[in-house]
Formats: sequence, structure tokens, C-alpha cells
Amino acid sequence: MTDPYDISPAPPSAPSARQAASPGRAVPRPMLWVLLVISLAGNVVTSTAGVNLAVSSAFGLATLACATALIVQHRRSRR
Repeated sequence: MTDPYDISPAPPSAPSARQAASPGRAVPRPMLWVLLVISLAGNVVTSTAGVNLAVSSAFGLATLACATALIVQHRRSRR
């Protein structure tokens, strides 16, 4: 019978919920948020300044990629 008042540490083979979820993440969320803000600002600046369309499109695609990655990470962590 196990002692309910025992405060000894858990066995090392039992990973916590946070450790089990972290190996699936390729890029940490804060980094994705920073990249999203930078690419969004770059897209706004290049679009309003009339810079080459290819540069503006590259910033737009980077913004979409970061937003998609954040949404995918959010949906996976909810399950």
C-alpha cells in the first residue's frame, strides 16, 4: 500500500506533462510571435513605401507562415 503523505520525488521514468509536450515543438512560441510581429511590420512598411513587390510578398509569406505555425501549435496543445 502506498503512503499518501510520502513526499519523495517521482521516479525518473514518469515525465511531467510539460516535458511530454515539448519535444513536438520545433520553434518556441515566443520566437514565433517575435517573427510574426517583425514580418508583419516589414510587410506594412514595404507595402506602403512602394518597395519591390517581391520583397513585400516575401514578408507577407513569412507572416502567413508564422501565423499558421502558431495556430497549429495552439490546436495541438489543446488536445
